[in-house]
Amino acid sequence: MSTPELPIKFSDAAASKVHALITEEENPNLKLRVYVTGGGCSGFQYGFTFDEKVNEGDMTIEKKGVTMVVDPMSIQYLVDGEVDYVEGLEGSRFLVSNPNASSTCGCGSSFTI
Repeated sequence: MSTPELPIKFSDAAASKVHALITEEENPNLKLRVYVTGGGCSGFQYGFTFDEKVNEGDMTIEKKGVTMVVDPMSIQYLVDGEVDYVEGLEGSRFLVSNPNASSTCGCGSSFTI
């Protein structure tokens, strides 16, 4: 039996970083909440926060012992995307690779559909 395809991917790098941050905070109930809001230089922007609760309708994805949570309004903008964590010249950050975005801003945190 195959597992159903998830609408959004949670990279190993992102899951590992979430695990490290949760361990640092000493609160195993924390989950990475990924959301989309209006605003930013391209119309929508990605947001990341830690949250202890899962609301009704939220999608949860577990990996490496941690959970990523996405609300139903945001998931529609993130289908087929991936939440990742990168370390580079621009610094360290969570980011979303989103094939639905018709354009993104230079910082990669806002996008247009």
